[in-house]
Amino acid sequence: MKIYIKFIFALCFFFSNSKKEKSLPLTPTMSDAPFEIGKSVGMIDSPEIMEASGLVASRNNSHALWVHNDSGDKNRIFLISESGKLLATFTIDSAKHRDWEDITIGEENGINYLYVGDIGDNFARNEVNTIYRFPEPQISPQDSPIDSTIKEVKTIQFRYPDGKRDAECLMFDPATKDLIIISKREDNVGIYLAPYPQSFTEIITLQKVGELPFNQITAGDISPNGKEILIKNYLKVYYWKKEGQESMIELLRKPYLNLPYQREVQGEAIAWKIDGSGYFTLSENPLKQPLHLFFYQRK
Repeated sequence: MKIYIKFIFALCFFFSNSKKEKSLPLTPTMSDAPFEIGKSVGMIDSPEIMEASGLVASRNNSHALWVHNDSGDKNRIFLISESGKLLATFTIDSAKHRDWEDITIGEENGINYLYVGDIGDNFARNEVNTIYRFPEPQISPQDSPIDSTIKEVKTIQFRYPDGKRDAECLMFDPATKDLIIISKREDNVGIYLAPYPQSFTEIITLQKVGELPFNQITAGDISPNGKEILIKNYLKVYYWKKEGQESMIELLRKPYLNLPYQREVQGEAIAWKIDGSGYFTLSENPLKQPLHLFFYQRK
C-alpha cells in the first residue's frame, strides 16, 4: 500500500486511540523507565530510504543497522551507520517486494541470517505471506558505499490459523530460533509463532499463542541476549524484561512498561543497539522532511 494511504491510517490512529489506551492494564509510570528520552544521532543521508519500515542491528558489521523500505520499493535492503550514513545497498535476488514490513536477525550454526518479512496486508487479502532468509553480508567500511546482490535466498511461506491478517512486526527468539509475528489491526492484536525449524519447501500454518491489548503494532525487536522485548505502535513503545527462565510467549503475558518515545510522523521501525545499551527508532517520511535516527540510551 502506498505511503500516503498508510499515513492516513496513522493519522486516524492518533485521533482515535486515546479512549482505547484507558482500557489497557496499569503499568509503572514513565519516570520508572530504564531508558532516557530519545535524541537524534544523525540524519538519514540517502534519498533512497524514504519509507523505512524495518530496522535491526547488524551482527557482522560494527555500529551498523539494516533497514528496508515499505511497499512500492525495489527488492533491496540498506546498511546504514548508527549516525544514518549509507554504507551499502543489497538487492535480494529473486525476492518480490509486495509489502515488506519488518526485518530481524538470528544465528544458526554459527551463521547470522537476516529475515525480511513480506507480511504487510492492509486489506487482509493475502492467503499466503513470505519471509525471505539469507546470510547477513559483511562489508569493508573503506569500500562503502557498496551496491551488490544477495543470491543465497530461501523463502518461508506461511498462513495464519484464523484468517488473513495484516502484520508489521517480525521477531527472532535467540533462545529457541522461533519466529514471532504480531498482527496489526485488531483491537487485541494476535501473537503468532513459527516454531523452529521453519520449512523452506512447504507452506506452514502459524500457531496463535496469545493476544496483546494493543492495536496498530508497527514493529518489534528482541534484544540480542534474548532477555528483553520492545514492541511499538505509532504512539508508544512497550517493554518487557525477563526475570527468570520464562519463554518469550510467557513474558508477553506479564505486565509491561511504557518506554520513552520521540513522537515521529509515521514511526514504523525499532531496533536494539547490538550491546543492549539502548534502542533506535526510525520513521517513514510521508512529508518529505529530513529524516532523523533517534537513540534512547539506557540509564
